[in-house]
Amino acid sequence: MLLREIERELEKWDIWRDPFRELNRMNLELFGRFRPDSSEFPPVNMWRNEEKVVISTELPGIDPAGVDLNMTGKTLTIKFQRKPEELKEGEVYTRKERWYGEFSRTIELPFSIDLDRVEAKYRKGVLHIELQRAEDEKPRKITVSSE
Repeated sequence: MLLREIERELEKWDIWRDPFRELNRMNLELFGRFRPDSSEFPPVNMWRNEEKVVISTELPGIDPAGVDLNMTGKTLTIKFQRKPEELKEGEVYTRKERWYGEFSRTIELPFSIDLDRVEAKYRKGVLHIELQRAEDEKPRKITVSSE
C-alpha cells in the first residue's frame, strides 16, 4: 500500500520517469532568459564557389530598413535591433523566450569582395546576402610558353 502511494506521488513528479526531459526544461528555463552570445547570433549559413559567397540568416520580425550591413576588408558585420512587443494594460508574460535588444554578428569572409556588386534581399524573415569576389582575387590561369 505504501509503495502504491509513493508511485502515485512520483507520477506527479514526472522527472523520475524522464530525468533528461526535466533537465532540458530546467536548462531552457534558466538559460533561456539570457541574451545569446553576439558572436553566435543570429545563426548564419554561408556557402561559396569561385565567383561569390552567399550568406543567409533568419531575422523574423525585423524591419529590413533597420538592418545595417558593413564591410571592412574581408569582414562583414550584420547589425540590427529587435524591439520587445508592447503589452496592453493588465497583460503579463507567462513565457518569455524571444530575445530583444541590439545584436551584431561579424563574419570573416574567405576572400575580398567587390563592394559595387553586393546584393542583400530580405524575404519572409530571411536575409540573403550575395557577395561577388573581387576581380583581382579570382584565380587566373597562367599560360606557360616554350622556347
